[in-house]
Amino acid sequence: MEAVRGKSVYGGIAIGRVWVFDKGDSTVKRIHIEDTSAEIKRFENAKENAKEQLGALYEKALKEVGEVNAQIFEVHQMMLDDLDYVESIIHMIENQNVNAEYAVAVTGDNFSEMFAAMEDDYMKARAADVKDISNRLVSVLQGDEQGGISGDEPVIIVADDLAPSETVQLDKNKVLAFVTKHGSTNSHTAILARTMNIPALIGVDYPEDIDGKQMVVDGYNGSVYIEPDDATLKKFEDIRNEDRNKQKLLQELKGKDDITKSGRKIKLYANIGTVTDVASVLQNDAAGIGLFRSEFLYLGREDYPSEEEQFQAYKTVAENMAGKKVIIRTLDIGADKKADYFNLEKEENPAMGYRAIRICLTRHDIFKTQLRAIYRAARYGNISIMYPMIISVDEVRQIKKIVKEVKAELDSKQIPYGEVEQGIMIETPAAVMISDLLAKEVEFFSIGTNDLTQYTLAIDRQNPQLDNIYDSHHDAILRMIQMTVDNAHKENCWVGICGELGADTTLTDTFVKMGIDELSVTPSAVLKVREKIRACD
Repeated sequence: MEAVRGKSVYGGIAIGRVWVFDKGDSTVKRIHIEDTSAEIKRFENAKENAKEQLGALYEKALKEVGEVNAQIFEVHQMMLDDLDYVESIIHMIENQNVNAEYAVAVTGDNFSEMFAAMEDDYMKARAADVKDISNRLVSVLQGDEQGGISGDEPVIIVADDLAPSETVQLDKNKVLAFVTKHGSTNSHTAILARTMNIPALIGVDYPEDIDGKQMVVDGYNGSVYIEPDDATLKKFEDIRNEDRNKQKLLQELKGKDDITKSGRKIKLYANIGTVTDVASVLQNDAAGIGLFRSEFLYLGREDYPSEEEQFQAYKTVAENMAGKKVIIRTLDIGADKKADYFNLEKEENPAMGYRAIRICLTRHDIFKTQLRAIYRAARYGNISIMYPMIISVDEVRQIKKIVKEVKAELDSKQIPYGEVEQGIMIETPAAVMISDLLAKEVEFFSIGTNDLTQYTLAIDRQNPQLDNIYDSHHDAILRMIQMTVDNAHKENCWVGICGELGADTTLTDTFVKMGIDELSVTPSAVLKVREKIRACD
């Protein structure tokens, strides 16, 4: 038996045979071409073929992992039409009389290196994307078929790395786990693995002769065991069986109240990014939606979503939730979420820059369009609004003024709308320290623990080098949560948590004792948190 450590992307236990994902021979030879016009035509046909493949992958991903995670394939389709990328390939074919495969491979390498060298984290991430689309183009030009898992037995996928397209095209029913040498916890593949509920590890330096061998993947502790001995195999079979039994028991919690042993009711909501995510909210029996990340309506497109488009999205969610609470977070663009058409200037430290409410309070046209859509949709359900990245009372008062103007505009045009509960996100130390003053201005707080941890500890949560000291359980964070709750309750302002910490069941009892009124978690975590709430005193 050989044990190898890695880093967990998603927990769980998997036991099965290894299937090494072979990307094939990626060597591309340089060939002299006489008829460059014909070669360019061959390249253009391959490009259209690749776009069709990506379209099919988008539809597959849409069904399996939701719209947010499927959007990467739309992005890849757009990248295939990028003028600079296409012109570079055509120019090389014409001027160097080379085959299309070689021109695509060289251009892909050049663009990938260019993106990787950029300081901006978002642009760095595009390096892998341009590499992926270039590999796809080369495969089409070479006539390679997109491979799948051979045989009917589910397997553990082992690879150097996996591109999003490679992950999605695999038959999910045949995948027990992902194990890769490279990748990051914030990569597209990692996100897809979490969404697919498949155990996954990265940073695993596995041996070469591993194909077909039996492996145990411990997604809880970040370890793999190659050709495990009987004792190890029995140990992890027991853990896996226990996990499966827990899942069956959790299903019995559907329809049960989110109430502690002492009778205290906790609102247990779910976080979503798109309209299609509502199905998962209902399937997992959440009492409402505690965070609708509206910025995903703005991403992966070339222009601002119209008021009507936003209205239809918010209305659909509100109607589907049938009177249950839906809290819409206003546009939280900037930092790691960017759209070119916003024309945001490059910043040295975008996480602390021009983002979220700071954009809305200086670009009223964007903000008012969204507010009108939300207020109109509020006629069709129980909608609340929360505003991100608040650091001052003055900001809240500016928002109130704009809201008043929006309602007056709707009144003047005799457009009906509903009433909306107003709240803010507490995700900066400044907001915590003046939470007593902010509580006088709004009806609820929602604590964004991801950013609150980042700003309090002065740690960039996107930086993998700092993973070992990024501590969301830090005493400073827990004290800030308690301070926020205490100050809010003095003003009859309720408090929720919508960051990842809300799903951390090791803290559920602590949050209940603190007086937290609401927890909003990923839909798949709802029943697990419900179980913990019902066990609290």
